[in-house]
Amino acid sequence: MSRYRAQIIGAAVLVILAIIGILLVVLPAKEVTMPADNMYGIVLDAGSSHTSMFIYKWPADKQNGTGIVTQHSECHAKGGGISSYAGKPGDAAKSLEECMNHALKKIPKSRQQQTPLCLGATAGMRLLKEINPAESEQVLKEVRNKLISYPFQFKEAKILSGQEEGAFGWVTVNYLLENFIKYGFVGHWLNPGRNTIGALDLGGASTQITFETSQYLENLESQMKLTLYGNTYTLYTHSFLCYGQDQFLKRLLAHLIQTQGVSNQVINPCYPPKFNISINLGKDVFDSVCTKKYKPANLDAKRNVTVVGSGNYQQCVNNVTEIFTFSNCSYSMCSFDGVFQPRVTGSFMAFSAFYHTQKYIKDITNIALTSPSHAVEAAKLICNMTITELLHKANLTEKYMKYMKNLCSMSNFVQVLLTNGYHFDEASFPHVSFEKDAAGASVGWALGYMLEVSNKVPAESLSVMKALPSGPWTGVIIIFTAFVLFALVYCLMIYRNAND
Repeated sequence: MSRYRAQIIGAAVLVILAIIGILLVVLPAKEVTMPADNMYGIVLDAGSSHTSMFIYKWPADKQNGTGIVTQHSECHAKGGGISSYAGKPGDAAKSLEECMNHALKKIPKSRQQQTPLCLGATAGMRLLKEINPAESEQVLKEVRNKLISYPFQFKEAKILSGQEEGAFGWVTVNYLLENFIKYGFVGHWLNPGRNTIGALDLGGASTQITFETSQYLENLESQMKLTLYGNTYTLYTHSFLCYGQDQFLKRLLAHLIQTQGVSNQVINPCYPPKFNISINLGKDVFDSVCTKKYKPANLDAKRNVTVVGSGNYQQCVNNVTEIFTFSNCSYSMCSFDGVFQPRVTGSFMAFSAFYHTQKYIKDITNIALTSPSHAVEAAKLICNMTITELLHKANLTEKYMKYMKNLCSMSNFVQVLLTNGYHFDEASFPHVSFEKDAAGASVGWALGYMLEVSNKVPAESLSVMKALPSGPWTGVIIIFTAFVLFALVYCLMIYRNAND
């Protein structure tokens, strides 16, 4: 009889095992996507005064064709911009080595061969190309050969157009402010439906204005269309070569020398009162293509002259205004130098040298640049201060004298550019914010460029695993537990029967 019972129990065990097997097969399974690995990208911003490297990362699966990009690391190369190495074979490439070695440490070795590497040169190289196209190409060739030698996926080393520089800066600003896409509380990336804001960039050799507009653009050369995260944006963008901070200051000096004549002493109403400095007419003023039209005949480029400051606001702003051309507009409206510009609308972010100029102004005068009248008031105060007063009020040492001597010039330049040039008035000026960075990333064109590059980088598929929903999974666990307990009891019964 006991043998019969054991056989019955054995059969029951087999039935239970069969039921459990069937349950495991027929229960609905849920697909769970596992996060994709990060992809990386490197952008070298080869500016007119220096080169910066930015490393970005984004999920390999991307979002609507564009990577969700964040800044991973950055590095600033020592020395000047690559254009400054013209005529010095090998030096431009060598200047990038320290930052490229930094990238090798920051990007996982397993990802390096898939990491796009790009170098974008801006206005400094655009100017060199105008002066000496062969030398410009030689610098780019050396840089390309250097970058190809690293284990990254080299994409390009090129001179960006002014339009590209402006548009990519606009992309950076709006991306960081989550105007394109943001992470929603439901755990997905969403289109926030916000208005975009305009971008104002002031570099060393050029300045850019870019904003989204629905206005009719009379000059299509200033129009650019960008597609990001499934949406297309129509932009007005223009880059003004020779209106960057460094080139503007050279043009101002050239203008003063032209109007006063070449002599041992030049009066600069934009320099602090009684401040003086010796400059070389060639290297410091007339060697630039931007000052060519001011260059006197038979100039001795090796000659040094002394520039003496008079600290006169009105004379300074008059001379700064004369650098621009506000006449000869062949369109219904222009900014300056005969360039078409539609009416500025919405909010703007001003960055790069705009930010630094504004910060010095606010630190020294305690006046925020929130209106044209505030900009004029601040400039008047700064232009009347001595170099000692400027350094003291800004709490800076004498090594910052090279910046403070130009603060009156730059205060007036920013004021004239924004109000007379771009036509920001008492109503629209308050909508301009001056920023250095946003959301932990530097504001500039490099991030926008990487977003464009990530649009062209193939996405990787998410890894997928099968998982039971929590309810059925718990049920299966309980059944297995009961089966284990039953098996233990069954073994105990067999043991006792054997002893009997």
